[in-house]
Amino acid sequence: MSVLVAKIAVSAATYWIDRPYDYLIPEEHRERVRPGMRVSVPFARANRRSEGVILALSDHSDYEKLKPILALLDEEPVLDEEQIRLALFMRERFFCTVYDAVKAMLPAGLWFKDDGERRAKDKTVEMARLRLPPEDAAAIADGKRMRSPQQANLLDLLCSFSALPSRELLRFTGAGRQSLKALVNAELVELYQHEVYRRPDVFVGKTEPLPVLNAEQQSAFDGIDALASSGEAGAALLFGVTGSGKTSVYLHLIARQLERGRSAILLVPEIALTPQMLHTFSSHFGDEVAVLHSSLSVGERYDEWKRVRAGKARLVIGTRSAVFAPCRDLGLIIIDEEQEETYKSENSPRYNARDIAKFRCTRANCLLLLGSATPDIVSRYAAETGRYSYFRLENRFNEQELPAVRIVDMKRELRRGNGGSISAELRDELASNIERGEQSILFINRRGAHKLVSCGSCGYTYRCPRCSVSLTYHSARNRLICHYCGFSRRVDESCPECGGILKYIGVGTQMVETELHELFPEIQVMRMDTDTVTPAGSHDALFTRFREENIPVMVGTQMVTKGLNFENVTLVGVISADQSLYAGDYRAGERTFSLITQVVGRSGRGEKPGRAVIQTYTPDNETIRQAARQDYDAFYASELELRRLQNAPPFRDILTLTASGPDERMVLQVCRYAKDRLAALLGPRSDAELLGPTPMAVVRVNNRFRYRVIVNGKNSAPLRAALSQTVCECNTDRRFRGVSVFADNDPLD
Repeated sequence: MSVLVAKIAVSAATYWIDRPYDYLIPEEHRERVRPGMRVSVPFARANRRSEGVILALSDHSDYEKLKPILALLDEEPVLDEEQIRLALFMRERFFCTVYDAVKAMLPAGLWFKDDGERRAKDKTVEMARLRLPPEDAAAIADGKRMRSPQQANLLDLLCSFSALPSRELLRFTGAGRQSLKALVNAELVELYQHEVYRRPDVFVGKTEPLPVLNAEQQSAFDGIDALASSGEAGAALLFGVTGSGKTSVYLHLIARQLERGRSAILLVPEIALTPQMLHTFSSHFGDEVAVLHSSLSVGERYDEWKRVRAGKARLVIGTRSAVFAPCRDLGLIIIDEEQEETYKSENSPRYNARDIAKFRCTRANCLLLLGSATPDIVSRYAAETGRYSYFRLENRFNEQELPAVRIVDMKRELRRGNGGSISAELRDELASNIERGEQSILFINRRGAHKLVSCGSCGYTYRCPRCSVSLTYHSARNRLICHYCGFSRRVDESCPECGGILKYIGVGTQMVETELHELFPEIQVMRMDTDTVTPAGSHDALFTRFREENIPVMVGTQMVTKGLNFENVTLVGVISADQSLYAGDYRAGERTFSLITQVVGRSGRGEKPGRAVIQTYTPDNETIRQAARQDYDAFYASELELRRLQNAPPFRDILTLTASGPDERMVLQVCRYAKDRLAALLGPRSDAELLGPTPMAVVRVNNRFRYRVIVNGKNSAPLRAALSQTVCECNTDRRFRGVSVFADNDPLD
């Protein structure tokens, strides 16, 4: 077959015109061009230069006149056949362009800047090595000792090594660059460029043996490993109470895959957990481990991707995007804390890492393992109905009891005159821990000092001028900040409307930290939220300080609730257990149960028994009581019945069509049109229920109003096709200019 035509996904193509475009392959490129390579092509009537990726090659086209490819941007394909299939799957499933999918799959260092340079270049080091046998070089060095001592020293050192970086060679010998050049000119030494990898900090030292599994862990390992070695695609759910040792099971499963010559991917929900996991796994697997997450520099991420692609690292640890790692002979994907919402992308492509993992495991005939102490209701139902295999770890690995939990009624605290965020019971427990030299973790899922600032006389509140939310007060900067668009301003000394006294309402991490300093002025308090951990690597530095300096109290947001293992932490306090309970989302109860259960599980993970105090204004709430008992089975049973009544997942799927724009009336008009169009496309026989238009939880963000149509039904190909067509029509209809429309599968809010 004579290859003449390339089917190309073009980056300039929007979703409503996205398809493979045919381009003529010029004669000079026909021998080199292959699927998976990026190219430069002319696009649209203006022939604007645009990037594209070759999806397939053909010997014919349905079009007579074809534009030619302008240039090849890669020497080798950056995507293999399976990755191209994955990009096409993402386009169909997640309502994105193929090129958006490709950009999500590849590291930023592979992409190009405006000047045409790649964002990250291969890093090389100049190396020096002998061009003759060491014995001959030593003899020549002896002859140069008197006349050219620096050259003699260079030759002596190179006799002991096969090659050395030229910079190090000159530094160790004290020789100058001219002496090295003289040896090169004499053809005694040669210089060459050696590629090196920019690596994040990893464990360096002697590898440790794998931990010994107890009987319960061994039973789970045997069952899961049998599935992983079957050579068939499958999925399993590993339920284990907090502290049950799921990580030890992961270690043994991954070791078994590496022994078989296969590779593995381990996903964690938070960047904060990556350094801890990286240290644990690299202490057992050494340089086999690569890490991929957004806090790495562009160069580090690019080089880690290259190591994985070259087969030099067969275990990948990272956050959501690590699911795209180009592993060879994939044998296992593990998603730890699989219920976490951070595995769902909120920007295009709006994928869930679990769906990508399922696709990859199906194509590679390998196992997907989901692990959690509070599994997602949908995953647990899949295990109950036999779609997933199911394994349980009922006890903590060290045989310790789960923490003793007490629920504190904050209404009673108010009646007793305590208007602070820390109850008398929690204060006493903190004092007891401080006296014994033990550590405590306090959790509140809100950063800043106060939720809002309001006037006690006229009721005035500071609101964001661009978003429909109140501004949050941050005491450290004495500023009011919008957590959606970043708008900030200073707070007035009195009410700007009536001159009345301003009240500070609600509590955040900063306020809790301030109260702790007032209650215990002699102790050190560490705060963990996005205001304190922005720089790359600061998570690990703060956790290391907390452990090594034995800081008495750490207060933080969600990043302190999961995956952390501090043996001296014996007390956990949940400051406001109600905060996420009434969010207006069908997942509100599940989120609350998971957060409380996970953070309570940080207590008593060593030899000392743990305790927990949960503060709430609704102490009789069933979800809070189930979380206090760490009773996932009871929660699952009650939540499943509620989902059945709501027609919510796992019984029905939820898809949305969202419109946003500066004109609220126009946005609503688009939503009404989209709802009618969907009804017409689906037809009267469809069992899908259309709801809306309904405002999003925060209806205006950065001066754009946001409404959506909710589709409740089975996530089938015909339903996705109807949604896709409606999105395309709405975005191309001139009546709706200025309004952007997109679809999403199982959105977070």
